[in-house]
Amino acid sequence: MASHAPASPVAALPGRELAALFTRVRSTTEVLCRPLRTEDFVVQSMPDASPTRWHLAHTSWFFETFVLAHAVPGYRALDARFGVLFNSYYHAAGERHPRPERGLLSRPTVEEVFAYRAHVDRRMAGLLAGEHGPLASELQFTIELGLNHEEQHQELILTDVKHMLALNPLEPAYRERSFAAVHGEPTRERWTGFDGGLVELGSEARGFAFDNERPRHRRFLAPFELARRPVTCGEYLEFVEAGGYRRSEHWLADGWDACARSGWEAPLYWKRDGSSWRILTLNGARALEPEEPVCHVSFYEADAFARWAGARLPLEEEWEHAAGGESVEGNLLDSDRLDPAPCARPGRRIDQAFGDVWEWTASSYTPYPGFEPFAGMVGEYNGKWMSNRYVLRGGSCVTPARHVRASYRNFFGPEARWQFSGIRLARSPGSAL
Repeated sequence: MASHAPASPVAALPGRELAALFTRVRSTTEVLCRPLRTEDFVVQSMPDASPTRWHLAHTSWFFETFVLAHAVPGYRALDARFGVLFNSYYHAAGERHPRPERGLLSRPTVEEVFAYRAHVDRRMAGLLAGEHGPLASELQFTIELGLNHEEQHQELILTDVKHMLALNPLEPAYRERSFAAVHGEPTRERWTGFDGGLVELGSEARGFAFDNERPRHRRFLAPFELARRPVTCGEYLEFVEAGGYRRSEHWLADGWDACARSGWEAPLYWKRDGSSWRILTLNGARALEPEEPVCHVSFYEADAFARWAGARLPLEEEWEHAAGGESVEGNLLDSDRLDPAPCARPGRRIDQAFGDVWEWTASSYTPYPGFEPFAGMVGEYNGKWMSNRYVLRGGSCVTPARHVRASYRNFFGPEARWQFSGIRLARSPGSAL
């Protein structure tokens, strides 16, 4: 049996708490699927997205492969063929069906995938109830990792469903729901200054953390300033109307090439409606709200806007140092809005640090000094992606609240736009803007 221990000691949740969390997380995933029709479960809108049915099966495959197969004597997979169909990128776990072809699979059916989830849930319930004796700490940790993994896929389900529905000329909504307008209050000052100096970053290893958040280490920061809130749609619209997508001087070379190649004219899901704009959301199409954070922009667009505005994107260490003193609360998945909202109650040193939109940083996704991947097959979870990607921080309106923290490092390629990604500006102290 391959070791599943983390690279460094991490306290696992107590057994009863872990069992309760397992039930809650698995149930939440299925609740998110309730607004979908059967046809919605099977569509793959692009190679980077996956059908909802695949997400449901893959998160079950994780527990079957990395927990049940090691903890239950003589365990046999419900269907050995699922190991190929629903393995994502774990080379150590065997063969994989090509990612761009996940939407070509008409079988197993949606009904069969839900039956697969029920099978895994029953066996996991027995395991967590002690049917096979006390769980080793390594397996407890792997279960907790699997639950955090499933929370990531909850976010991906909503992200991928939004992309899939937006491609439909009928512009169907994930759900028909309207919200009362939220009007932001003006902030007293646009910028917050930070002294910098020698700071500690990364997980403090109290409770769960991914391996890419560790080890805790020190960095020296020059003094800097962060915008008090994320860039709004109204501010980004000024960039669009000023010809931001037609003027190469604001863009990185690769970004300008991507813009031309893909025909970008505005953020993803913005649609012209005569002389105005409307946006497609999970709750349906609506008029653009100038005060809400701009969303669904790539790293290249975020960087171009920052240059046009005379600022820059923050380094991830600046972001974490600034947000480390803020409470982890905001417009997250648990608020059930599923859409960014204007800042209604400003007053923190940086507002909306958590929730609403993931915030691009200028930092490449690379390992911290002394980084060690998780041991065993789950060591492929994060480390293998540490090239050609940039770090995002803070969570979004579809991120589970339990799941995010100041040290959390999300990462995507610089052209990615379908994620709920936005912008917070940074600058050197005293810069004119």
